[in-house]
Amino acid sequence: MDNTTFDGLFDVRDRVAVVTGGTRGIGRAIAEGFVCGGAKVVVGSRKPEACSETEAHLRNLGAGSDALAVPAHMGDLDAVNALVDRAVDRFGGVDIIVNNAANALTQPLGAFTAEAWQKSFDVNLRGPVFLVQAALPHLERSEHAAIVNVISAGAFLFSANVAMYAAAKAALMSFTRSMAADFAPRGIRVNALAPGTVDTDMVRANTPENQRSMANASFMRRAASPDEMVGPVLYLASDAASFMTGQVILVDGGLVPH
Repeated sequence: MDNTTFDGLFDVRDRVAVVTGGTRGIGRAIAEGFVCGGAKVVVGSRKPEACSETEAHLRNLGAGSDALAVPAHMGDLDAVNALVDRAVDRFGGVDIIVNNAANALTQPLGAFTAEAWQKSFDVNLRGPVFLVQAALPHLERSEHAAIVNVISAGAFLFSANVAMYAAAKAALMSFTRSMAADFAPRGIRVNALAPGTVDTDMVRANTPENQRSMANASFMRRAASPDEMVGPVLYLASDAASFMTGQVILVDGGLVPH
């Protein structure tokens, strides 16, 4: 190790990072982190207004900041493909994919509807897998290709109340490992981040009592800030994790027992 090598460990300057669900919560914090690190960031999110606001915000973070926000619903495969096309048209390639967008829709076991099942798995599983597929030719040309799939600590727990969501995240963890094995010879690393309770709109949609219960379930007895997910994602996406693939980092305050 020398100073030059050390300085390059977390260097993401000029890399093109696509972050889905990037207009709020964890995704927005990750997008901000990449921009602050000098990456060119492409945010995908459902609402055009939120995309416009986020693009302006990211481009104003500092001198040289460059970002693009594209309205894209992860349940729409045409929109997923268009997100990659827009990234390549604007920045010339793709180096990093962060599959963060999620749908927290859930129903009680025994009372599922086919419509809810479709909506949940389209956004939480099918969209992320097909986004990687669309970006694959560009990732293969990158010298620093990395994929980070944001799953959930719920994939490791008895998650009866959010069974559809947890099952989709567990399936995305399985795809993470399969992708890692398949893509390693092509120079593409694939890992996953599994957050615990984070102070996001998804968590705030619960009752105050449930929010307190979720926060107190971990050893640290609090919810994380979205900013606390930035470091682990930058690690997984950067050369600091150059010999790491097929792994899941639990950033959960001690929620999941080992």
